[in-house]
Amino acid sequence: MSGGILKISDAAVIGVHALMVLGKNTDELISVKDIASELNVSANHLSKVMQRLNKAGFIDSIKGYKGGFRLIKDPKEVTFLEIYELFDGKLKDAKCLLSEKRCTGECALGDFIPSTNAQIKEKFQKTTLSDFIR
Repeated sequence: MSGGILKISDAAVIGVHALMVLGKNTDELISVKDIASELNVSANHLSKVMQRLNKAGFIDSIKGYKGGFRLIKDPKEVTFLEIYELFDGKLKDAKCLLSEKRCTGECALGDFIPSTNAQIKEKFQKTTLSDFIR
């Protein structure tokens, strides 16, 4: 898992970065080897990520000597939420930071957790792949 307050899997992070590489190079097919080298990740792990992205319709793969991958969706239409949920499942609306509810009655933090979750989900929905491509 990646660090920080949000738990985002390595596969989701690699998926976003791989899509960024493809989004920056729309005129060419790019091999797993080249993407793995650019991202400094395992080609085996990346291959599995690319299979999921392909199956979900984000990318296309061309087999053979001059084959590789290309982005087939418009980066402006691919949301971070779609990519996140492809690898990590539905973004859950957590109500408590604790693994087991300890409060009796109302939450000591009030609506902080639900409102933070709503803000994160909204940000994930509004952020597109094109926002990451420079």
